[in-house]
Amino acid sequence: MYYRLFLLVTLLFAFGCGNESCELPEEIAEVPVDVEVQRMEVPFFAADSKQEIAAFLAANPLFAERYLQLSGEVSDSAAITPLYELATNEALDSLVQQAVERFEEMEQEEQILENAFKVIKYHYPDYHVPEVKTFVTGLGTLGNDLFISDSLIVFGLDYFIGKNAKYRPQVYEYILERYDREYMVPAAMLLLSNRFNQVNNADRTLLGEMISAGKAYYFVQSVLPCAPDSLIIGYSEQEIADIFHNEGRIWAHFIEKELLYEKSPFLVNKYIGERPNTPEIDASAPGRLGTWVGWQIVRKYMERNPEVTLPELMAETDYRKIFNESRYKPEKR
Repeated sequence: MYYRLFLLVTLLFAFGCGNESCELPEEIAEVPVDVEVQRMEVPFFAADSKQEIAAFLAANPLFAERYLQLSGEVSDSAAITPLYELATNEALDSLVQQAVERFEEMEQEEQILENAFKVIKYHYPDYHVPEVKTFVTGLGTLGNDLFISDSLIVFGLDYFIGKNAKYRPQVYEYILERYDREYMVPAAMLLLSNRFNQVNNADRTLLGEMISAGKAYYFVQSVLPCAPDSLIIGYSEQEIADIFHNEGRIWAHFIEKELLYEKSPFLVNKYIGERPNTPEIDASAPGRLGTWVGWQIVRKYMERNPEVTLPELMAETDYRKIFNESRYKPEKR
């Protein structure tokens, strides 16, 4: 399959965030939600004694227990000493400084998160908005890039400094592209979707995995209506343009190779798992193409069934029903 390159303006016109869907409906905008991002890295790396580390942990028990995974008495020297050594480690100074400078202001992230939680609470009134905090992890020494639980969200800022960072995560280049500031909140919402996205463990076909992933992306699309597709799925804007242009050819590959009901984990992973490309379709096609197709199937299903709510979609585990009612069948160009 030959991937034709489209002008970027075509993509921005078709899929950019300058459209009416960016604005929350009035009934959702009025949902009372207030998000304040708390910067844990500032007091932690300002500590210059074990007593100050102990005070930090005592003042932030949820962060200490859930993110730092400390249990029991926080004054225990066995827990405090290694944290103190890291907080005063001069080798981390430049990383901390870069992270603090890159994320000096986070009002934009606060507003995006606030709107996302408004959407979630509108559809799930009993949902409890978690505390949102940031930290500098030492690229994994003190925690992960993202931590999501019912009560706490933590962003490891040093993972998302971007291309100008002095130190970057040790991952493959095609994954490293996603470790930038604009991907941070969409990635968190994708992880959060697991709380709502019910799965059918009895259906491990490629189609089932595609639609399960598609539901997750649709959730992110719903709570972040201004986010372009590229930030939600982690493709470049040019890749998105090329995929849309070749959508019919991509779909033909799955049909002609009779892949939809394939159950082989090895084969399923070729189209669902992390890979730099999908050479089975085209050398220039990005990895995870099956998840993108699943997203388009879910989109068509929701377009054809406007009465279906987001919670109903997330609760639906009949993947064949979603597929059949979507009537997804893009034409070859």
